[in-house]
Amino acid sequence: MKLALNLGYLTRDRLPDMRLVLEAERLGYDSVWAAESWGSDAVTVLSWIGARTSTIKLGSGILQMPARTPAMTAMTAATLDRLSDGRLLLGLGLSGPQVVEGWHGEPYGKPLGKTREYVSIVRNVLSRESPLTHRGAHYEIPFAGERATGLGKPLKLMTHPLRSDLPIYLASIGPQNVALTAEIADGWLPVFYSPERAEEVFGPSLSAGLAKAADPDKPFDVAPSLAVIISDDIEAARNKLRPQAALYVGGMGAKNRNFYNDLAARYGYAEAAERVQDLYLAGDKMAALQAVPDQLLDEVNLVGTADMVRDRLEVWTASSVTTLLVSVGDIATLRTLAELVL
Repeated sequence: MKLALNLGYLTRDRLPDMRLVLEAERLGYDSVWAAESWGSDAVTVLSWIGARTSTIKLGSGILQMPARTPAMTAMTAATLDRLSDGRLLLGLGLSGPQVVEGWHGEPYGKPLGKTREYVSIVRNVLSRESPLTHRGAHYEIPFAGERATGLGKPLKLMTHPLRSDLPIYLASIGPQNVALTAEIADGWLPVFYSPERAEEVFGPSLSAGLAKAADPDKPFDVAPSLAVIISDDIEAARNKLRPQAALYVGGMGAKNRNFYNDLAARYGYAEAAERVQDLYLAGDKMAALQAVPDQLLDEVNLVGTADMVRDRLEVWTASSVTTLLVSVGDIATLRTLAELVL
């Protein structure tokens, strides 16, 4: 199992900690990942990190598909991969209706079809086998709609990508989306991943998707993201994890359209997930935080004393996970994980 450092979002009070990044590179971590939502973008952060490192891979976790045309994503990926000497791992995701329509001003559409077309176009651009043409339900290239000038023509990427088979990862948690990920992507970026429940919840989707892949025997990287907090004060450590869990389970989506709430319910926490959501949407965020079950936090993260984390790691290493994307706050934890895993 490989280790990867997950930096998350850039915030007003938190810049990427290059001490962590450089130490992760020295320790043999495979990759470092940056995220985006409706704040900082991931490409700028990865460019900044790539210029200051030499061997660690650079993962976008994730680039939001509605924020960029497929051709623009392919251009960006080819450029960053070339400048980093082949270190990019291209993580993509559709996000949810609130962000897609409320921030990017794009129709959410049908996620399965949209994702399939998007990835196909990105791969076609990177391959440079022929000028880009695509006729689908979601993308039409060259554009020939009512507002078209009629001057558009098929084009081929001018620069030659360092890797035409650059690895593409997809973020997904719903059954059909996970199956699509296994079919068309090189890796999977799940969140709130429970190693005990993964086989039951995700196993059938992964198997169905891999069976339909162009190469059913292809390497497929299962790379969940999780927080790691090693502390003797277990309750204080859990409390650090509650805000994100409450935000995603309670507030990331509408009452009847929250993928993370659905996942918590599929794990067996339906009653608690509903309570967290009701409290969060009612504006009582503190109560929502406290309503997040300790067991759920423990399942999808590594939290507790050093001995607890060491024992818990055995469950993760025995699962189908091939890369752990860890969020850590200090170099000591980074080193402890390297000793235990690498």
